[in-house]
Amino acid sequence: MIGIVAVSHSARLGEAALELALQMVQGGGVLVRVAAGAGSDADGTPILGTDAVAVAAAIDDLAADCDGVLVLMDLGSAVLSAELALELRMSDVPVRLAPAPFVEGLLAAVVSAAAGGSLDVVAQEASASLGAKTGQLGDANADGDEDHIPPARGAGEHGADASSVESGASARPGAVVRVVTVRNPLGIHARPAALIAETSAGADVRLRKLPDGPDAAAASLSRLLILGARQGDDVELSATGVDANGVVERLVALFDEGFGEGFGEGVTEVPKSPVAATTPSVETETQARSPIAPGTVLRGRGVSGGRVAAPAVILAAPLDEPDASEIVAPDDRESEVSAIEWAAVAVADQLRARTSTATGEARAILDASRLLASDPELVAEASALVRIKGRTAARAVWETAVSHERGLAALGGRMAERAADIRDVRDRIIAEILEVDVPGVPEREEPFVLVAVDLAPADTAALEGGSCVGLVTEQGGPTSHTAIIARSLGIPAVAGVVGAAGIAPDAIVLVDGDRGTVEIEPDPVRADAAKGESVVVPFDGEGMLADGHRIRLLANVGGAAEAVTAAAAGAEGVGLFRTEFCFLDRVDAPSIDEQVAAYRGVLAAFPGRRVVVRTLDAGSDKPLPFANPDHEDNPALGVRGLRIARRSPALLDDQLRALARAAEAESAVVEVMAPMVATVDEARAFAESARAVGLMTVGVMIETPSAALLASEMLEVVDFVSLGTNDLAQYTLAADRLLAELGELNDPWQPAVLRLIGAVGAAGRTWDLPVGVCGEAAADSLLAPVLVGLGVTSLSMTPRALGRVAAALEAVTEAQCRAAAEAVLKAATAADARAAAVVVLGSESVGGPVD
Repeated sequence: MIGIVAVSHSARLGEAALELALQMVQGGGVLVRVAAGAGSDADGTPILGTDAVAVAAAIDDLAADCDGVLVLMDLGSAVLSAELALELRMSDVPVRLAPAPFVEGLLAAVVSAAAGGSLDVVAQEASASLGAKTGQLGDANADGDEDHIPPARGAGEHGADASSVESGASARPGAVVRVVTVRNPLGIHARPAALIAETSAGADVRLRKLPDGPDAAAASLSRLLILGARQGDDVELSATGVDANGVVERLVALFDEGFGEGFGEGVTEVPKSPVAATTPSVETETQARSPIAPGTVLRGRGVSGGRVAAPAVILAAPLDEPDASEIVAPDDRESEVSAIEWAAVAVADQLRARTSTATGEARAILDASRLLASDPELVAEASALVRIKGRTAARAVWETAVSHERGLAALGGRMAERAADIRDVRDRIIAEILEVDVPGVPEREEPFVLVAVDLAPADTAALEGGSCVGLVTEQGGPTSHTAIIARSLGIPAVAGVVGAAGIAPDAIVLVDGDRGTVEIEPDPVRADAAKGESVVVPFDGEGMLADGHRIRLLANVGGAAEAVTAAAAGAEGVGLFRTEFCFLDRVDAPSIDEQVAAYRGVLAAFPGRRVVVRTLDAGSDKPLPFANPDHEDNPALGVRGLRIARRSPALLDDQLRALARAAEAESAVVEVMAPMVATVDEARAFAESARAVGLMTVGVMIETPSAALLASEMLEVVDFVSLGTNDLAQYTLAADRLLAELGELNDPWQPAVLRLIGAVGAAGRTWDLPVGVCGEAAADSLLAPVLVGLGVTSLSMTPRALGRVAAALEAVTEAQCRAAAEAVLKAATAADARAAAVVVLGSESVGGPVD
């Protein structure tokens, strides 16, 4: 193992660069130390500078566990401190000082070290890392030769030059060769390159961009980036070695899944047009687009659950780019520098004020934006542009921000989603310099859906308490700040919606954060139903019928932040804890310790209350490379949910052990259930496995018709059942629930679905055991009393729906619920079922509009 020491003037920069680098290697195991800053002053403020003694101590700290240490430095005195550290260190471990760029070099070195590279190889990778950036920007060394990179320098020895890129990968005798297509929007940037390098362990793998591009070793992050493979490009994989076949298959799966980033266009086929093959620019320009026709369904990625319909409001475009041709006279440049400094302080103060009134995730994210605004590196770089090149203050801030933004975009994954934060701080500082207003979230009294290219964290946090009921963005993803805050506020949101900017202002849009769809001018009846779902009614924390009969109202959550929101909304517990968030965007499963920490974050929000945990529900629309590596013609009918344990039993075993440990550490009442159960044998085997590790209350999801028909037999071997009405409707009606054109079939009001629910409810009454509903049907204020009449004892939903459903239940008695259930079971169509419920319950007694 090769250790790495990162030497920087700024402790914050060093820690941030390390955090970024470690995200490239999910498996961990890399030994890195940061020797940054020169201590703190009397007030605890970090002092910029470097300390040779600290660098030497970091080297010595790694020496016992490493075969060599690579030292990366940012600039100036950092190099001098590193050289002096070689004299001060106490150990004799081989050390190299790399002339690599600090951030890019650290990423390349970490990935190479994680792959088991020698000191020479790790040093070469770090030194070659600048080639990826210069190649991408089309501005390599002045002579166009990317190989003119100085070698790493050691204590009394020299590193080898970076090897040149070769060609002809497929010419290797005996190689396993496959051709794949790059599907993810940003191509092979840093995160996919790291995944490729990590997955290639066990074979000698090379990649070649077709038809006649260069090739690169899969273990080399920098060479993979220099390939320049973009969306739509074909790449040849070539592998030799003992596990060549297995490695190639795993790599093919990574490419097919778009490295967990989606396909960018909302389709499964990658476009081959020149436009699609171009890396998106960092700054998305507003373009004239044709209005989107009514009834059109746009697709993206649901990042915050729930359904809502409201008029669209289009976020104003960002500030115009400042004039690049204006040159500031030398005598006036210091005043421009002062303008930058004062503007940065003012923006930091504004964000600090917003932070003081925010809570939870919004507070933490706003605080991060405040730190960006006061970042000395950003101010220093912009000031240097003024002093050296005569840029105006506004232009200097713009150029500096664009540089930082491009760096984040090239890294991909979560870091690419931080680009919106940079743009937000940039616009706020420039607006302060120019004394103009910053475009932001409009103030409206009527509910609206906000449509934007992307949202800044400060704008998203400002939505709290406002009239925005839904979000649609062209950019962003599930880990963007927009998504995090939307979930914490309980606002349905869909990100990555290509073409969203073409939505006409004031057009009614139906946002479905669960399915990831945005429907333009939907059917009025469906729009009215969704509007009703967006009304937030206060919930007192106790679900009850008019006659005092208790119905527990629980929340569906997918992580700690959502659990905190649900608890604040009064949820009586969690009826569905989706654990997939621990497993997504990884090439291997999380460790037991990682899972324990993640689960405890949710359990801690509900001390003493019921939390129903669903085990990993991967497969179908959520494939994972370590769980679903093989292509399936019908993935919804394939290896998904509990069935993954057939091929990877350790995944389930580890998860159950992690849940048991988390349950022991917290006071929540933990229950566990398995998804996609079809037979009694599966239910029995799962119950035995769960109870063997100490999880004594065990249930199963009723998502298939077979499970519904066998509900009584299921309840002989488990303690409760929970109806996943989304999948139950899909499998009962044989209609893909992700297809909007089949939406009328994926309706829990379909008589066939209601009759299966009735059979499950009857089994629950026979055994006097709990029957829950955790699908979308639980949030339907008209359907909720019907479900109770069918035998359901708890309803789990998005926290925003709790008060509305509680109000509907408080208006009816158990006798009315049973009468409504009897009426709908006689219906022949979904429309007849709704009408029958209204006749029995009354349209005014259900607390909201009827669709």
